[in-house]
Amino acid sequence: MNSYFAKLNPSERRFVVGVTTVLFLVVNIFFVWPHFSDWEMYQTRLARAQTKLTTYQTAINQVPRMEAEVKKMQSEGSEVPPEDQATDFLRTIQAHMAQTGVGFVGNSRQIGSTNLFFMEQRQTIQVQATDQQLVNFLYTLGSGNSLIRVRDLSVRPDPNHYTLNASITLMASYQKKTPAKSQPGKAASPIKK
Repeated sequence: MNSYFAKLNPSERRFVVGVTTVLFLVVNIFFVWPHFSDWEMYQTRLARAQTKLTTYQTAINQVPRMEAEVKKMQSEGSEVPPEDQATDFLRTIQAHMAQTGVGFVGNSRQIGSTNLFFMEQRQTIQVQATDQQLVNFLYTLGSGNSLIRVRDLSVRPDPNHYTLNASITLMASYQKKTPAKSQPGKAASPIKK
């Protein structure tokens, strides 16, 4: 290349240098300069990725503590056999009514339902109480580790306007027993005839 460039006269050399410079500028204008802002974009993406990594790493570090907490919560739940749940539910309601002085007027039939984790019992009761007794009854139902909650509440004064008549639909959730996991590799033996 030097031998070719050396053979050129000075005006041709200037022309070749000028064309090379213009070509260099054109290439930079069309292919390099548009990507100057990419550096800032990549820096932003890197910062976002590092923030996400920190968040995920924090969550991963909390897994052992969360597992211990889940085990603790599972062991705290009172385990009531399915056949005793209806009786336990009604007994708990009556104990809270006696504790707060709420008068029992009547109840409807209990309804049971189930989902993936809980067996639920629903009971509608009619009570008569003063406003303070009713508030205390509802408060004590929700306190502690009880899984009883109010689903529906209807309150009206009695004819003499001394007490309140309330119809309360209560719901209790009982934890399902997790089925025993079968050991892998052990198949049930076939029944011989």
